[in-house]
Amino acid sequence: MNGSRAVITVEALSKSRTGVPVLANICLTVAEGSVTVVVGSSGSGKSTLLRCLNGLETFDFGAVAIAGHRLSAGPHAPQLLEHVRRDVGMLFQQFNLFPHLSVIENVVLAPRVVLRLTAEESRARGLALLDRVGLRAFAEARPATLSGGQQQRVAIARALAIQPRVVLFDEPTSALDPAMSADVLDVIVDLAGSGQTMVVVTHDHDFARKAAAWVVQIDAGKIVRQGLVDEIFQPT
Repeated sequence: MNGSRAVITVEALSKSRTGVPVLANICLTVAEGSVTVVVGSSGSGKSTLLRCLNGLETFDFGAVAIAGHRLSAGPHAPQLLEHVRRDVGMLFQQFNLFPHLSVIENVVLAPRVVLRLTAEESRARGLALLDRVGLRAFAEARPATLSGGQQQRVAIARALAIQPRVVLFDEPTSALDPAMSADVLDVIVDLAGSGQTMVVVTHDHDFARKAAAWVVQIDAGKIVRQGLVDEIFQPT
């Protein structure tokens, strides 16, 4: 890790479901402005870890400090979760766009509701973000008229609209074909170059080589390796 200050610190996080360990003694630090990629086989606990970072799932032991907020074991207070969601954006495997809203309406909803921006301010921000992900021309379209890759890029713009300190990605290209995946990964690589702090759960090692500073490998709920990308993925 470099000398940047930590924006995420995970301390001895453990979680079980019906008595079966899902995560065991996870310890992790993410530097501000860095990209951390989490890899591992299906069912290894990658997505569960990501969901614990922003309070979508509770855990049994340990703690998470993220973007200035601290999540402890057990239930999380609704007010705390509200503050966490203000500073932590999340992208899922599915796009979860509102089908009855246009693309620009999907993007500006959070700035209007969460940040209390005016309609003019939020629209200007939304159009700038759509331009950034290459979709400004589709601002008035409905999500159903877009391809899967385009919808995921809209979802990225929506996550960025609240200007989060951290963005979490849970297998952002798993539902896409290779061509669409490439477009989405290009956007994420561009974000990495801009200094956006990101944690990305992915099976795409090529993406990790392009964008990541730090790689965490999880197996059976435990971190088995972590280090610089060149240390984890040996040149081929």
